[in-house]
Amino acid sequence: MSAAPPRSLLLRAALRAGLGGAQHGGHPGDPRVGLAVPVASGADLTLSLTTLAHAGVHATLLLSPALAFRAPDAVRAAANQHEIGGLGDPAGLSGLEVTAGRPVTLWATPERLRGLSALSRQHLHALPVSAPRAAPGALLQVAPAELAAALTHLKALGYQPVPVRDVPDLRPGQPRDLLQWVYTRLVEDRFARQHAVIDLALRADAVMRVAALDHAPPPLPLPPQTPTAELHLHSPRIVGLAARSALVAYRAYRRSLKDVAHALQTRPELADAQAVFAVTLFHGPLAQAGFELLDLPPLRARWYGLGFRLLRAAYGTRRAPSEGEPKMAWLSREAFLRLHG
Repeated sequence: MSAAPPRSLLLRAALRAGLGGAQHGGHPGDPRVGLAVPVASGADLTLSLTTLAHAGVHATLLLSPALAFRAPDAVRAAANQHEIGGLGDPAGLSGLEVTAGRPVTLWATPERLRGLSALSRQHLHALPVSAPRAAPGALLQVAPAELAAALTHLKALGYQPVPVRDVPDLRPGQPRDLLQWVYTRLVEDRFARQHAVIDLALRADAVMRVAALDHAPPPLPLPPQTPTAELHLHSPRIVGLAARSALVAYRAYRRSLKDVAHALQTRPELADAQAVFAVTLFHGPLAQAGFELLDLPPLRARWYGLGFRLLRAAYGTRRAPSEGEPKMAWLSREAFLRLHG
């Protein structure tokens, strides 16, 4: 995806919180992503329509009222195939709606906070700042020149681009979404940087991350200086998949172990890891996948249990895990690759 233009932290926070009805996104476990294409000129419109038609994809085209005035026939034809949203000054909203022949409810991300207020007065929903990469239920904005490559990339990762209006569970942002965003940035992202966590959750149904350690923490039955690989779940992804169904989440869990096996065989930082382990409440699926379960010391188990409860609260899941007490699950490198490589 193309990089999002810089915007103030205050505006980003307002968009996350849904100020003025700003959209948040859709179902966090569904592979459909909202695709919006900002179209600044007639040439951009022609390129976008050609690229989308070749890929067999429908999208949301963000058009300025000025473009609708200059090329009404082209805009009207585009509206027959795609959702129409707005771009730029919303003062010409009525002209854009007349040309498109249908109501316009979405508008491109404003550059400033006062632009969000102007959209709100017109009862328009602002799009959030485009996600830096695809994720289930995300709303993406892709420039026409980058559209062909982006569509190929999304398809390879198992995503289905659709118009924004067709994203399942599309909704305005809420204050809770802002708090979740702050938590992710301050806690999870910081942890990932400090511990050099490798994110393997690129596919729409991938849920694993892995970190290389230069030691073997207890109760692993290995010498303390043994290099290991620690598994971490992609918390928002597994919550979203579990909300669809437990079976969907379980299949994603098992398939993601193959991603870990590939990383063990190809990532230099994992070349010396002699064991794969995880401390988790989701140890049942790992036991079914051949992992050996180890009990944690009581104090450590309570500490991890508290952390997992806070994590569930942060991501808003009401589905309690089937296991109430965290355990350590582990396999030797050789056994892991034999089972999942």
